[in-house]
Amino acid sequence: MKDITYAAPRTLAETTAILNDKGDRARILAGGTDVIVQVREGRRDIDALVDIKRVPEVNELSYDPAKGLVIGAAVPCCLIYENAAIAKAYPGIIDAVSLIGGIQIQSRASLGGNLCNASPAADGIPVLIALEGVCDIAGPKGIRSVPVEQFCTGPGKNQLQRGEILMRLRFPSKKAASGAAYLRFIPRNEMDIAVVGVGVAIQLNAAKAKCLAARIALAAVAPTPLLVADAGAALVGTTLDETAITKAANLAQAAAKPISDMRGDAEYRKHLVGVLVRRALAIAIERAKQ
Repeated sequence: MKDITYAAPRTLAETTAILNDKGDRARILAGGTDVIVQVREGRRDIDALVDIKRVPEVNELSYDPAKGLVIGAAVPCCLIYENAAIAKAYPGIIDAVSLIGGIQIQSRASLGGNLCNASPAADGIPVLIALEGVCDIAGPKGIRSVPVEQFCTGPGKNQLQRGEILMRLRFPSKKAASGAAYLRFIPRNEMDIAVVGVGVAIQLNAAKAKCLAARIALAAVAPTPLLVADAGAALVGTTLDETAITKAANLAQAAAKPISDMRGDAEYRKHLVGVLVRRALAIAIERAKQ
């Protein structure tokens, strides 16, 4: 293993300056649960690791019922699900972060890192899309924002440009009579990569009888995590009866473009999309009615 420069900046400006200088020869170190393994095994060749754990902005975790939720890119998963207020308001996010590796991994791994890895099968991303998450990206030219569904551009690729860092994720305040959920299917009852993942979010009317808004996102069935806008739109204005849910599930299946690999063939994955959309919606609806 060759020598690698280690930097531990304390400000965003210092961080982006280092990243701008090193370009793609530098990688962020937050939890390190992926990058350290990649470097050690020779799967990633870099010259510098930039440790951001001392940068305040990427470690922010705050929730205000009126303003919404902010999750810094370096906040470990365990701090999210250990926060009772966040767990109550955003149970769909808790579904996801509690599945990212085991407990030891969750004490270091972050949602920001999960997103930046841009795996098509990432457990953390679909529900972030469903909940209308926004990425704040800091760079030499300041801060810009993009919706989570636009952040991943291909397998292992994302929107970050030279000198940029994902600073935080922002979510709108929890709406009345709303619920969200994330489900995945894995081939074994232990840590594994999702064969299919589904994140959903819905909002009901005041009487909790009709759907006002819905978003459905998929993992492991396309080159990037996928927002299926028409599947969510098919639920709006309905009583969320079996006909409406079946239509949404069918539209999600139609949007899925999975590959066949050792974890499942394309036809199997498409079938699972329909199953998981129905199940995730049932959980989200139940949560919205509570």
